[in-house]
Amino acid sequence: MIRIDAAWLAIAPMDMRAGSETALARVVIVFGAAHPHHAYLFTNKRGNRLKVLVHDGIGVWLCARRLHQGRFVWPTPGDKHQLSISQAQLSALVLGLPWQRLGDDGVIALV
Repeated sequence: MIRIDAAWLAIAPMDMRAGSETALARVVIVFGAAHPHHAYLFTNKRGNRLKVLVHDGIGVWLCARRLHQGRFVWPTPGDKHQLSISQAQLSALVLGLPWQRLGDDGVIALV
């Protein structure tokens, strides 16, 4: 699989019709650059769709996920435009689980 060393959330929602070029442009606007082996995650306004752009060092991969029920747990827009998450949090988020409850190494820190 693709190596991911860091994962970042873009807090503001994105139009899910966006393709890889538009998503890459959004990464550059929000994060300043697309770094190799980093994953950049976006959601729509409803929070039921997720797009992940990964730069593998050669090119970019754009993945999409849709929940048929419920929503992805996402931070509310505020002062921050981006947020870093751990590998355990990334795994939980992609499954639609409450990733904020997980700390380092999957330790539950918040109930």
